Amino acid sequence: MALFGALEVVKNQAEREKFATAFLYLERFLDKNSVEHKRLIECPLGGCEKIELDEENFALEQAYNSKNREECFFESHRKYIDVQFILGGEEIIEVSSTNLLAVALSYNEELDFIKYEDKKGVSSIVLKAGNVAIFYPQDAHMPCIKVTDSVKVLKAVVKVRV
Repeated sequence: MALFGALEVVKNQAEREKFATAFLYLERFLDKNSVEHKRLIECPLGGCEKIELDEENFALEQAYNSKNREECFFESHRKYIDVQFILGGEEIIEVSSTNLLAVALSYNEELDFIKYEDKKGVSSIVLKAGNVAIFYPQDAHMPCIKVTDSVKVLKAVVKVRV
């Protein structure tokens, strides 16, 4: 089941050993003088940079505008757990168990990606600056949805090997 909330809260709820590298990396974003913080703040709109953390973990640092729900989709992953951290902006992320959704695009092993048909009436969370959410393989998630207005979102997604 997905975990979400303030970074410090989620850090205390998650399996420490499994997510140690991810949390060390994400904590650096809280230091405005860190390389990570500066790099993401300077990320151009539409930018996405892959950062290798170690042999089991990598991160995607990205900047985009939140979107209308109709422009978004449910996805899940098999090889990696998503640890999504918002440095700036806010977005809604809808969440559902993968077994409650119909598959729209079958699993792509190279991309570690499954796309699902839309479904209404699922759970949703709002992530704001300083919040993190962990999505396990059974957690289909639809990120990038605007809360009220479209805003620039600065996000780091750590991919933790299952």
